[in-house]
Amino acid sequence: MSIGQIDIADIQIDVSSRDDIPGILLGLQHIYTTRPLRDAVFKILEEIAPTIRNNDEAKFVSLTKGRPGMDQWSILVLGAMRLGLNADYDRIQELANQHKTLRDMLGLGCFDADKCFRLQTLKDNLKLFTPKIMARINVEVVRSGHQLLDLDIHAKIRGRCDSFVLKTDVHFPTDINLLYDAIRTLIHACVKWNQLHPLTGWRQNRSNLSKFKHLYRKLQKLKHSTSKNEVKKTAKEIEIKQAYQDYIDLAGCYLERTQASLLTLKNDYKIPEILLADLYTFSLHAERQIDQIKRRAIQGETIPHDEKVFSLFQPHTEWISKGKAGVPVELGLSVCIMEDRHGFILHGQVMKKTTDDKVAVSMVTATKAQFPNLSACSFDKGFHSPANQTELKTLLDQVVLPKKGKLSKADQEREYAPEFKQAKKQHSAVESAINALEVHGLDKCPDHGIEAFERYVALAILSRNIQKVGVIIRDKERQRLLDEKQKLAA
Repeated sequence: MSIGQIDIADIQIDVSSRDDIPGILLGLQHIYTTRPLRDAVFKILEEIAPTIRNNDEAKFVSLTKGRPGMDQWSILVLGAMRLGLNADYDRIQELANQHKTLRDMLGLGCFDADKCFRLQTLKDNLKLFTPKIMARINVEVVRSGHQLLDLDIHAKIRGRCDSFVLKTDVHFPTDINLLYDAIRTLIHACVKWNQLHPLTGWRQNRSNLSKFKHLYRKLQKLKHSTSKNEVKKTAKEIEIKQAYQDYIDLAGCYLERTQASLLTLKNDYKIPEILLADLYTFSLHAERQIDQIKRRAIQGETIPHDEKVFSLFQPHTEWISKGKAGVPVELGLSVCIMEDRHGFILHGQVMKKTTDDKVAVSMVTATKAQFPNLSACSFDKGFHSPANQTELKTLLDQVVLPKKGKLSKADQEREYAPEFKQAKKQHSAVESAINALEVHGLDKCPDHGIEAFERYVALAILSRNIQKVGVIIRDKERQRLLDEKQKLAA
């Protein structure tokens, strides 16, 4: 510690506040002040990207990027804050620079008023954690939470498993707006390259984009005729097909110009292919969308679902329809979680191009690897398959997995048993955990790329469990203060 710093154990946190920040800070304070937990967590934190201390400037400097960095504890604190508050980087920067209690938790004292976190520093450093590192920290946090609840460390754990959709930050996809995204990106990229190396055909880039956007808007406004007059209906269909043809013809023109510029940059200017990756990628996107529009709108073909892409910038986005009332479709990825009956999230898994019944066994196996005492787990019908029923029985003492369709006599005896019915009734409590995760960050992922998506999910689970630990401590402290008040009143 240096002059002006406050020992983290001595930070006074308002337990009467109903805001989320005190709960997160109490959980972080518990991690730092509980010696076995702190040693275990800090040992894991040492594995992230190395940093060095610049004694002259008294701040961390990244070895890899050469810009001011952050120590691992600060990354954990601000990462938990970002997901716990469902905040963007701008709000986290404001809190880190202006919120006194948070700055105390970061180890900054009254003489550190001039030390501020830059926005880019936060973005770079909060990406250093990997899902595996956060999963290992999460195990330590959950075990600590169980100890706070005075649970026997050898007690059997009962889990509840369910999935939900985490949306990606994308617009609703149509084949024409995806083609517009591709061509718009190619035009912008070629204009930037043209500023460095002269290329043919990109001088009137604003006019080019304006013409293409005009055709795009025209297509958006065209509607199929509802007239009973066959002549009018036929004329409208011809008009729509011609509009589509004009649109893909102009797109093809810009695509050919882009491919010519690619060859010029590669052959004449000797630009490495890795720097031209975006041009290659979005050229392929444009070719695919032109082909699909031609097949669907002009030739009348139905495009198979597995050929479709739902976002050019977030290609991992899936079209998910769970049949929920009022929610016909969701754009994102399914996330499966395992919760214990005390509200802690034991494990989470991002489901890429798979369904609930394909992850039931892997969820239980992964959770048991982290928490060997897992002995029972409940699921909903979406996780059922005959193979799952058989394999889960070898992993768990009790499997609460309702069967789809008509029940045989043996299935009726199993599902009508009092223990099964009681566990099935308690399974719906997992929806509370899902709702808490959605409120605290897992409603929509603003980060780009599948790696960032998985990191975002892992950090949200860790942050939620840290906050859960803080809430337990807050409730105990409130009860202690209430008891003292009652003693004084007596």
